[in-house]
Amino acid sequence: MTETATSSVPIWPEFVKPVLVAVSQEDVVSRRTIVARCLDILELDGAARSETLDSGGSRAENRAQWAITHATKAGLVDRVSRGQYRLAHKGTEWLDEFPNGLHDFASANHYFAPYWPEKASQPAAAKVAVQSPDTADPIELIEDGVALIKAEVATALLSRLREADPAFFEQAVVDVLLAMGYGGSEQRGKRIGGTGDGGVDGVIDQDTLGLDQIYVQAKRYGAANNVGREAINAFVGALHGFGASRGVFITSSDFTQHAREYARQVPTRIILINGDRLAELMIKYRVGVQVKKSYDVVELDEDFFE
Repeated sequence: MTETATSSVPIWPEFVKPVLVAVSQEDVVSRRTIVARCLDILELDGAARSETLDSGGSRAENRAQWAITHATKAGLVDRVSRGQYRLAHKGTEWLDEFPNGLHDFASANHYFAPYWPEKASQPAAAKVAVQSPDTADPIELIEDGVALIKAEVATALLSRLREADPAFFEQAVVDVLLAMGYGGSEQRGKRIGGTGDGGVDGVIDQDTLGLDQIYVQAKRYGAANNVGREAINAFVGALHGFGASRGVFITSSDFTQHAREYARQVPTRIILINGDRLAELMIKYRVGVQVKKSYDVVELDEDFFE
């Protein structure tokens, strides 16, 4: 997995010892308190605490929760009531056996594997967690899989856009901005590219009367043909001709460093969207893609058993 290389949050095995230490500080401790104490014990900084999963949840809290699940399954902590835990005698022995904790997936899987027996009825996510030597928790495995699919679709999207007619590309970028909510519920936006377009390819009305408008420039370029400063300068001139102070420049390739610096320096507000970002937005707002299949992630309803 590549995710752990870029995350500043420790992998879930490193949360196991903090979980046991957090539980040991009182006779009975709530799950929420255990999670909070884990973050403090690991001395996670603001960046690590603010990391989120694609689903929006805290990555650090999610890993702490997964460590609690493992510790409970292995009998290191006892669940005495709903959301309340106590350190088990086995947990005390574990702290003596592993005074430095766990710091890699292989060691964690070796220890916890016996507590997740492979049976036909066992959830697939649990089997994956045991079988893979470098696994994260099931939620992150799912999100990594989805990210891989999105990356493949993004590559395919850019390939198709670069092969499309320029007019199609111009309409596509207008469709993306409308899908993002610009132009309001009435979808007040259109492609105006072509002869006599005045140097812009699309316009979006931010209000019903069109008093507030966003102008769009779209360049369908190949992967190696980046947009330079000259193109940005020409777009700024076109905006001045329309009396506009802002615009969006979208390309299927990328922008040179000089182009980016120029866009930041000019008084006119220019938003640059390269091919990678365009593909990301198309996937997020479902433009040019469709949902093939969806899955529900379930958890135990504790209220049901109260």
